[in-house]
Amino acid sequence: MATASPSDILAATLSRPPTLGAGRLICIDGLAGSGKTTLARALAALAPEAVVLGTDEMLEGWRGLPGLGASVEALLLPLAAGRPGRWRRWDWYADGWDGTFVVDPGPLLVLEGVGSAAASYASLVTLTVWVEADLDVRLARWLERDGEQMRPHWDAWLADEEALHAQEGTRARADLVVRT
Repeated sequence: MATASPSDILAATLSRPPTLGAGRLICIDGLAGSGKTTLARALAALAPEAVVLGTDEMLEGWRGLPGLGASVEALLLPLAAGRPGRWRRWDWYADGWDGTFVVDPGPLLVLEGVGSAAASYASLVTLTVWVEADLDVRLARWLERDGEQMRPHWDAWLADEEALHAQEGTRARADLVVRT
């Protein structure tokens, strides 16, 4: 494992054979507030043909992390077979599901978010990137992004995140590690 830039990540992905049907899949997993979304945006700037999805929108609320793998797998399996995939969007303000969206098969899909690289669909992933940062940095980013009113969710989220990553062994399975 080595630290990598967005251009390194894209080059490594494109050097590998397709794994998601005729396309490639990058999963950007890691710790909350570590910079996964920022990295995904940098990849999208380098690869305009990429579809970038944040798995935060696929979670069933604050305690939905354990069910994320099944939601993502339901999106990916049709794409792997060359058919459009579907995913449901969670509305964080209304606290409920808010529509189903279609993703057509394409050359590059980037999934970013805590739990985006589940072991159950590892064979469909072209490249797994783990993103990490120190806890104090992550907390500062979280509070800047979501506000102090969301702080009560932080402890429960961290516990769920730690349990998920321990179960999945995500960091150990990552092809590349990015420290921010």
